[in-house]
Order: sequence, then structure tokens, then C-alpha cells
Amino acid sequence: MKAVVIDHPGNTDVLKLVERPIPHADATHSVMKIHAFGVHRYEVLTREGGSPTVKFPRVIGVEAVGEIHETTAGSGFKQGQRVITLNGGFGREFDGSEQEYALVPNKTLYTVDFDGDWVTLAQYPETFVTAWGSIKALRLQPGQTMLVRGGTSAVGLAMIKLAKASGLKIVATTRKPERADLLSAQGADEVVLDKDGQLQTDTMYDGIVDLVGTATVHDSLAHIKVGGTACVVGLLAGDWVMKDFSPFELQNRYITDYDSGFVDQPMIDELFDLIKHNHIEIPISKVFPLTEIAAAHDYVMDNPQMGEVIVTND
Repeated sequence: MKAVVIDHPGNTDVLKLVERPIPHADATHSVMKIHAFGVHRYEVLTREGGSPTVKFPRVIGVEAVGEIHETTAGSGFKQGQRVITLNGGFGREFDGSEQEYALVPNKTLYTVDFDGDWVTLAQYPETFVTAWGSIKALRLQPGQTMLVRGGTSAVGLAMIKLAKASGLKIVATTRKPERADLLSAQGADEVVLDKDGQLQTDTMYDGIVDLVGTATVHDSLAHIKVGGTACVVGLLAGDWVMKDFSPFELQNRYITDYDSGFVDQPMIDELFDLIKHNHIEIPISKVFPLTEIAAAHDYVMDNPQMGEVIVTND
């Protein structure tokens, strides 16, 4: 099988396409044949050495869609069954998606009821689980208003679609005024400009999901209604730690985060039921073969278009 191995952090030159033997299932792991996976900015940061807990050599990539290639009795799976996997150490503690087959813990394999093609399915695991978990973390009711900060990101686009399907009013932000119409076309009820880390509005919201990161949390909290919640999810700005934070600035407002490692089969079933009944998908900006993984990494960082970047093995 083909695998992209990183021996040490660096630029795209460290992405080495090699041949490896296909692994074998054991009592707690199944072998997944990977058909496709999404590529994300934080995986590029990992490749560059921005994730100190990741030890090299490593095959990175935190999500994949595919089918059960080999399993053992008692796993609950069967050969050929359609599955997805995300996080749980995938691509960080053990080898991840940038290969044709992966040995995956049974506890982080999830079956999906989805009839579409593999590339379409690949947009959902990490992106939509993150979006759905973040929306649920706000505990909003239909009719309330939610703002997504970083609306033009893939997770932001997924959040717009899922929030609308859940009966919420959705406001999305962008740093580029020329993208406002694109966000409206994706379902945003309103678009707000985010300029130099400041929302260009005085409006207060029932909940905010901040995909930019800790750099904008102070400003997000300033736009939350009393009793509302800000959920910090992404780090598009690249900062992990919130600076100069005082709990006294909350003033009966709440702050939380969502990590897509907090996922289980019932959540996956709930999410895909919502996706199927509302025909939800986001743009796929470009598809690359595994042999062009370096180009995929460059493309996702250049961010020329809104949407998901997918790598296919088919």
C-alpha cells in the first residue's frame, strides 16, 4: 500500500510517498481501507512541527472515510461495511489518513448510513462533527440567533447549514467584504465584517462559535447576550492560549469549547440523519490524489476558495 510518511517536521518536501505492507486486524483494531479524507490547516501546522505531542516518523491526517477491509470476531463490524473515523489519536498518536489502509481502534470507527460517493462523504467527519458539536454546546433553541466567527472556513460553512436546519437564525463573519454574497448564498441570514479582530457591529447574540481562536475571544464575549455562551473551537489565527483573560469580564456569560474527540455513534447517527433529511453539503473546492498530497497541503493554506479540500485514493 502507499503511505505518506513524515520523518521530521518541515515544509512539503518532508512528505514522502512510500510503500508499506497492509496492516492486520487484532482484537481491538480493524483495518480500514481509506477511500478519501479531508485536509485541514492544523494538519499542515502539525507537519511543520506545531504539535509538540506528535512524535515522528508519522503518517498524519485526523479523519478518513472508507470501508472495513479486515476485522476480528466480536468487533461489531463486518468486511465491506462503510465507516468513518476521526481523532482519538488518529494521525497524531498513531498513523492516520494519509495512506491507503489504516489500523484503527474499533472504538473510534463509526458506521454511517450514506449512499453518496466517497469524495462527498469525506467532507463530513471532522468538519461536520466539529460544527454540530459546537452548535449543541451553545444549547440554543429554535428562533435564537447564533454568530459563527470564521464563516468562510469549511467548518463555518457546515455550521451555517446545520444551524439553519436546526431552526436557528445564523449570522456569519468574514474579513473579506467580497465574500459576503457567497456566505448569503450558503444560507447565512446576515453577514458581519470582521476587521482587525473586531466585529463591525454592536449587535448582541444568543451564542457565538469562534473559529478564529483565542485571539478574538475577548471581542466575541463582548457581543454575547447575558446568559449566552461563546464556544471556542478553531485556531485559524494560530494561537492556542487566551491572553489577559479575567473571569470577571464574563458577567453572567459563559465560555466553553468543543473538541471533536467528544463523539460517539449516537451523535454520528443524529448528524447524518440531519444531513440526509435536509440534503446538507458544502462546496468541495478541490480534490487531489494521494500522490499530490504536497499540493493539497499548499492549497489548503493558500485558501483560494471556500470549501473542503479532499484527497482521494480511488
